[in-house]
Amino acid sequence: MTQLQGSLLIMVAEDDADDRVLLSDAFAESGVQVEIEFVADGVELLARLTERDAASESALPDLVLLDLNMPRMDGREALRAIRDNDRLRHLPVIILTTSRAELDIRLSYQLGANSYVAKPRRFDELIMVLRSLERYWMDIVQLPSDARRGDA
Repeated sequence: MTQLQGSLLIMVAEDDADDRVLLSDAFAESGVQVEIEFVADGVELLARLTERDAASESALPDLVLLDLNMPRMDGREALRAIRDNDRLRHLPVIILTTSRAELDIRLSYQLGANSYVAKPRRFDELIMVLRSLERYWMDIVQLPSDARRGDA
């Protein structure tokens, strides 16, 4: 049973520039040790994950934070593609979106989301959410030691 050591590598699929800035600021304010890589939509997310998987020196992310409503390929389509890919399906995918609709929540879990988090309305609440995610994925959950390469 191996827990991840050091900082988390998080890939964030978020099309809204203001939300990317807000997330960056909240991570910085939270004190959570993370490396964040932003992508603008599901197409870019899948391309980046595939590139990282193919490059031996680049690890896959520890977590994917996925917005549902994005151009080109939305979060639902991206989640389906991740779960259909043998090399990527092990990745923890957390839906982080403004939608609180029961249909979106239900469909996200049916497609294989590990968690569904509605974006908090206040900055201090966002910081608490990010700290909780870090605590859960760094301190509580146990992943196989080779999970970052997809060999789990």
